[in-house]
Amino acid sequence: MKEVKQYGASVILVCLVLVIWQVGAHIVNMPFILPSPTEVLIKLWELKDVLLSEHLPATLLIIVVGLVISVVLGVGLAIWMSMNKAVERAFYPILISSQTIPIIALAPIFVLWFGYSIWSKVVVTVLITFFPITVNTFDGLRSSSNALRELLLTMGASKKDLFFKLSVPSALPYFYSGLKVAVTLSVIGAAIGEWLGAQAGLGYFSRRMMTQFDGAGVFAPIIVLSLIGISLFLFVVLLEKKSLKWRKTK
Repeated sequence: MKEVKQYGASVILVCLVLVIWQVGAHIVNMPFILPSPTEVLIKLWELKDVLLSEHLPATLLIIVVGLVISVVLGVGLAIWMSMNKAVERAFYPILISSQTIPIIALAPIFVLWFGYSIWSKVVVTVLITFFPITVNTFDGLRSSSNALRELLLTMGASKKDLFFKLSVPSALPYFYSGLKVAVTLSVIGAAIGEWLGAQAGLGYFSRRMMTQFDGAGVFAPIIVLSLIGISLFLFVVLLEKKSLKWRKTK
């Protein structure tokens, strides 16, 4: 009952948007530009076999590989920066500057470098997801209590003890916050990479439908991409609750 009240406003808002969309599409009556939600759902049902069996696995592979690389490199760099001020001064400004570069402008270059292989899309995904994981984890590692650090030192704790018993628990909530942002961005990164150059994938299929002036066909894979992002976000939330049972939540 509590969950229903909590998300009731969101459900009502989504339903209102769908109704406005349905009515607007009926008034415009140009399905190749603005298909109605019902037309999109019908098209999604018609294309479910090809989308789920051929294009969904290709997109999921890009997302998973990109996220794994981002987590490994991002957490590793965050730990390195937290332990070495020289490394922080060298890499942190580059991390910030990297976010001023429009990734969509670099994607065609990656296609030239890596061709239509999976790696051109993975690089785009990594560039988009690497930043929130690295910066959030780094901020978390720096957020540990100085009072607790001094207490542990007086109790004879080693650097290893300080890292695993103080820094890591302090950084975990920040890491999950960054990961929740990254998993949703990973879907965008994979779609951008596929849109600009691929032989399979949901983004590629959406672009192919656009060249055929099939408005409903363009929206159908977008819905699947959205569901992937929501599912990944909920998975991270569940993982966070399981691994941070000690953390008080409202």
